[in-house]
Amino acid sequence: MKSLRKTAIWSFLALALTPWLYRVARGAQQPALPARGAQTPGQPNDPPLNDAQARITVNSNLVVLPVTVKDRSGEMIPDLRREDFRIFEDNIEQKIDVFSAEAFPLSMVVLIDNDLKDKDAEKVQASLQAILGGMSEFDEAFVCRFDQFFHPGKGFTSNQDLLSKELKRTNLDTEPSVGTPGGPFTNSPSINGHSAMDQSSIDGSTQIIKGQPTKALDDAMYAASTLLHNRPRSRRRLILLISDGVNGGKKFNKFSYEQVVKVLQGENIAVYAIAVPSAFFDRKISPIDRTVSPLIRYSKDTGGEIYHATKEEGFEVFYARLTEEARHQYTLAYIPRGTDPSTDYHSIEVRVKREKVDVRTREGYFTGQLPVAATP
Repeated sequence: MKSLRKTAIWSFLALALTPWLYRVARGAQQPALPARGAQTPGQPNDPPLNDAQARITVNSNLVVLPVTVKDRSGEMIPDLRREDFRIFEDNIEQKIDVFSAEAFPLSMVVLIDNDLKDKDAEKVQASLQAILGGMSEFDEAFVCRFDQFFHPGKGFTSNQDLLSKELKRTNLDTEPSVGTPGGPFTNSPSINGHSAMDQSSIDGSTQIIKGQPTKALDDAMYAASTLLHNRPRSRRRLILLISDGVNGGKKFNKFSYEQVVKVLQGENIAVYAIAVPSAFFDRKISPIDRTVSPLIRYSKDTGGEIYHATKEEGFEVFYARLTEEARHQYTLAYIPRGTDPSTDYHSIEVRVKREKVDVRTREGYFTGQLPVAATP
């Protein structure tokens, strides 16, 4: 009788303790979860996925298009529906598989020109804290600088206190930087085989070698794209480029504009450019021209926007405007049908059934081999 009672007691204890033992075993094998509200380093602080975000995350065959629609006064139009849009890939109309007007969290590389004229650098420096005003608790940013080299910051963070400290410590040089560079594709203070000290003249704060500026804008844009490579598809990926648009061209960039645009379009990264005052007024140094200025070309070809700042207040307004615009774009997604999958490049056109509107999205995407984007 006693043995039967003992057996029953042990059976009861085994059943009662099994879930607890299982949890203990799992806890010994798995790392501890972060505290509620904490952010794992390098991981985005994501809100719960809405239906559109979940479908985009799961289905990698979808071509995702963030689309901005504005009226003639530049105001965003918020009341469009799925049936108001039409998508054409390679001139063939596509079925819209996913439509959303809900906000998406942002993953943003803030790419700051470190080689500006003194007055421009002062205005940018004074405005940087205002970037925080346009960010939500779920947005994340990675602060970087560039001149003839790429200088990455401390990584993505959605912690506004940490980001505020980093922005405060971001000192823009008023003289050309000739120190040891940083970034994924530079390992010595040289510019394509030329010594960084090899200067024949200095115009303003921009180095000039044999009549050509050394600033490597294309390489910096490529480096910024590698930082966004692993951010989730459920987030908007963008580069906030603050610059005068001066670029050293092929001689001082390892990557061409065409190569970088191919990566940006392939990674679905939009460029929002803010042209500093000298870019607007000093046409000798950086002509704001639709066929020349990389600021306009990058923003136009990736479905972003360009703003021309003339004073410090202009920067602050633009920071808030561009983050709100990027966060609240329409999201359209489709699986390509009827097009040639063997073609490297596919053009995209989005039409809206409403008159007198401006529609912006990326102009196409590449399916062929992209320039190697080393994961940082």
